[in-house]
Amino acid sequence: MGLELYLDLLSQPCRAVYIFAKKNSIPFELRTVDLRKGQHLSDAFAQISPLQKVPVLKDGDFTLTESLWVLAAKSSKADPSWLCGASVWRQQLGRSSSRRPMKSS
Repeated sequence: MGLELYLDLLSQPCRAVYIFAKKNSIPFELRTVDLRKGQHLSDAFAQISPLQKVPVLKDGDFTLTESLWVLAAKSSKADPSWLCGASVWRQQLGRSSSRRPMKSS
């Protein structure tokens, strides 16, 4: 079984994950979860995502449930060097968070 994405395309984070996968030609099987009907609150979906949130990426026995991490994981399938990019960028700027430094007057 290949990569499965559990998404509701009315959700902005889900659309971002979907567009990213399509744009980068990452093969996946779409599993639609209708948030308006409450499908994410079902016991069956809780087996997949204990927090009952979308998007969810499932790759065999491995499951990711946060949209940022789903994007990062899919990025590593397309280009593994992508994941280390953020930490390199922060090191070059000499800070450990992604927040902008405050300007002094």
